[in-house]
Amino acid sequence: MSKEKLSVSLKLIIITLATCTTTLGISLLLDTTKLNYLLGIQPLKGEKEKVSHDKAIIGSAQAVFSTANQINQVPNKFQGTVIYQGKLKPTEKVIALTFDDGPSPKNTAQILEILQKNQIKATFFMIGQMVKYFPQVAKQVAADGEVIGNHTWHHSYRRMNVMSAANEINTTADIIYQTTGVKTTLFRPPGGFLNNGLADYAKTQKYTVIMWSEVLGDAERPSPQVAKMVKNVLKNAKPGAIVLMHDGGGNRSRTVQALPQIIDGLKAQGYKFVTIPELLEIQAQEKNLVTPVSPIVTNHEYPNHQFHH
Repeated sequence: MSKEKLSVSLKLIIITLATCTTTLGISLLLDTTKLNYLLGIQPLKGEKEKVSHDKAIIGSAQAVFSTANQINQVPNKFQGTVIYQGKLKPTEKVIALTFDDGPSPKNTAQILEILQKNQIKATFFMIGQMVKYFPQVAKQVAADGEVIGNHTWHHSYRRMNVMSAANEINTTADIIYQTTGVKTTLFRPPGGFLNNGLADYAKTQKYTVIMWSEVLGDAERPSPQVAKMVKNVLKNAKPGAIVLMHDGGGNRSRTVQALPQIIDGLKAQGYKFVTIPELLEIQAQEKNLVTPVSPIVTNHEYPNHQFHH
């Protein structure tokens, strides 16, 4: 055999081996069903059923995520704004219950049970670290149809530059999404501080910054008795009010005890319960808007700190 023919033969052998190796690599990297599809081979009956089942699971998960994100969205006009309460007509008797600093395994679970029993939805502002520690509780909040907001990773009050603020908020947003499928557009600054860099960054990212107009008082030191907590909310209830409560950050057993009484008392006053997105949707649809005459709330989550507007 001539050198020329030998060279051609060797080249053909090398090409053949390379082709086989590539095909083997593809078969290892791709799912068998996908490879068969690419090669035009029809799947067996069992494989068809598996593909159909997998598609159904994916479709169901996508539907759940889509629904979760729909209930977490607020009207565009509120993006990048700070909200203390809903600005509603005096006859629009709705109120929003919000819970901070969770999720926590005991308190959050008990609060969810009370809300479910009363067929009420609320808004939970979650700390990133807590979502990391208790992912199943965070998933349950989303599964129950509650709304989820961002409450930073560390719950720090310190002044932050843009990079630090971005890390606090973005990392929390990421873990909330990875855990629950929720892409939240709601942000609540720890302690209600608006001038330490966190709220400013949140607004640039089109978050709606949610403050509050009423407080339960469960973050005070010492914590008030249950009867005082209930009175704090019922006495100051107004159409469009946003009530600050806590499901994390400490022993919230009194919060859990007070919640059913608060719900019953507000119902007796004619109030219905809404989430923050629902509250803002109602405000957006209001005609001939009447702004409440009460001044902007000045009571802070932690009264020993000066409140910053």
